[in-house]
Amino acid sequence: MEIVRKPLQGVGNIVRFNWHFYALAAAAALGLGAVWLAGPPVVRDWAPWLLAALLVPVVVSLAVSAYVYDFSGLYRLAWLPAAKAACPNILTVNAGFDEISAAIEQKYAPCDVQAVDFYDPARHTEVSIRRARRAYAPFPGTRAVDSRAALPWPDNSIDLAFAFLAAHEIRDPAERADFFRELRRVIKPDGQIIVTEHLRDAANFLAYTVGFLHFHSRRAWLRTFRSAGLAVAQEVAATPFITTFILRKNAGAA
Repeated sequence: MEIVRKPLQGVGNIVRFNWHFYALAAAAALGLGAVWLAGPPVVRDWAPWLLAALLVPVVVSLAVSAYVYDFSGLYRLAWLPAAKAACPNILTVNAGFDEISAAIEQKYAPCDVQAVDFYDPARHTEVSIRRARRAYAPFPGTRAVDSRAALPWPDNSIDLAFAFLAAHEIRDPAERADFFRELRRVIKPDGQIIVTEHLRDAANFLAYTVGFLHFHSRRAWLRTFRSAGLAVAQEVAATPFITTFILRKNAGAA
């Protein structure tokens, strides 16, 4: 059965999981609106400018999110490469909220997908992730793993590994490189690791202002991949705000 996302599911989840932020923004907007209409003359003229400075970034970020997550076709996965194996061994990685494993299982059916979740409530303290975990059940058979420990698969056993909007949650560069070194270990010599992320770049700054600091730069990702003994075989821009790195083992790395 085809997986069908609900209308505006992506942007709706953003508001749902971050409602405290939007509630504060709405309260501030109401306050500035009241000042604009009935405040002291000395501050009334400033109110519309402050109101615009508050609302424009919020509206722009929601509009971009709706485009990326609801209208761009990101979750139809047409940008993914064809599998080299007839029925590949597939691993997906998430950080507490898995929107992709079911779609990947459908794309590569009848092959099975194995999912791991490296979410650690002691270290990943974002309230939005806790809300997402309460709202959505994990993909069946998902295993909890530690991003600082070995993955529970033998060497050279996985054809395709996916880290979809997840690996940026590993904030420490050394830990991130170690995690990708583990992914390198478990993929086959001709296997691929597919990493999809927002980047800390101009497009995402225009979309999310200071929120883009939660992402990593392209340079930081390339540094991570090199440290892990991985080479970028291809880069795919599914949207101007999303980049996918298709990685292979660097034959010259240990």
